[in-house]
Amino acid sequence: MAIHETAFVDASAEIGSDVEIGPYCIIGPNVTIGDGTLLRNNVTILECTRLGAGNEVYPFAVLGGAPQDLKFDGEQSWVEIGDHNVIREYVTINRGTALGGAKTVIGSGCLIMAYAHVAHDCIIGDEVIISNAGTLGGHIHVGRKAIISGLVAIHHFVTVGELAFLGGCSKVVSDAPPYMMSVGSPARVRATNAVGLRRDGRSEESIAGLKSAYMRLFHKKANKTKAMEELEQERDGLCDEVRTLLDFLQASNAGKKGRALEAHRSA
Repeated sequence: MAIHETAFVDASAEIGSDVEIGPYCIIGPNVTIGDGTLLRNNVTILECTRLGAGNEVYPFAVLGGAPQDLKFDGEQSWVEIGDHNVIREYVTINRGTALGGAKTVIGSGCLIMAYAHVAHDCIIGDEVIISNAGTLGGHIHVGRKAIISGLVAIHHFVTVGELAFLGGCSKVVSDAPPYMMSVGSPARVRATNAVGLRRDGRSEESIAGLKSAYMRLFHKKANKTKAMEELEQERDGLCDEVRTLLDFLQASNAGKKGRALEAHRSA
């Protein structure tokens, strides 16, 4: 363990083995930093934050800040970050709120680029990429290996499906389906994320099935409601990915304004 002489580490913080804490870092109370983590200079971890092993955090990132939510009343809440993430310059990740489960969660193997913001109660899956200045409102769920391009703004309570791709500068106000590429203001599904699917090892049969589903569901001449009914009738013959896509769309429709999580919010 190497802690620079100019760093401040609260007495209650738990620091693992082989951790490096660089110049002018500030580590507050109730913080856990896992083995092999590197905090470069000027990293601030305010409080109630748990980092797993092998993370790398760049200068001026601020983790564990209070939620920017007027309903927050000072209750104890947390940021939980998995293993082997890279968190770049000026990233902010805020703690959760009591109404949202009291924790913000980042999975493992994620890359969060400079100036990105992850608000209270977000749940981010493994191997997600959030590009420069990506902005996530509160209570957002992001599935495994989703890619959020630069300057994307995501409305609170949106769900981003696994292996979804959000194009740069998009305004995302409703759920972004898994395996699809969405772009625009507001964002709309434009194509199947075939490159991401192949990189993830999905079969060509599954990719073909998703491309067919895309044409039936999202093409400009498609009747989405009718297509969903037909796909539901064909469910037994569909590949797993198309069934997952269909379930996702049904949940979004059951929510409010195309956001499945709004159903839980109302409850």
